[in-house]
Amino acid sequence: MSQNPRRKHSAAFKAKVALAALASDKTLAQLTQEFEVHQNQIVDWKKQLSERAAEVFGKPTEPESPPVDLQALHAKIGQLTLENDVLLVPFG
Repeated sequence: MSQNPRRKHSAAFKAKVALAALASDKTLAQLTQEFEVHQNQIVDWKKQLSERAAEVFGKPTEPESPPVDLQALHAKIGQLTLENDVLLVPFG
């Protein structure tokens, strides 16, 4: 039993296959024959294209950072400033 080597597909090829799948003018079986790619791979590429299509027209969405509690940060700054002042007082 010999294994077939893994094929690496370019981004352009993946996009072409995914767009053909989204067009829905051919069945999945027809696309599989035409592009010689497994059905699951076509479905995955189609899903990725659908989910990330908005990135084409705008900047990529960045995960939102959690809201910052400014009051707590200011309180911490005040506490650290006080501790530094106490440490800098000369003994004598």
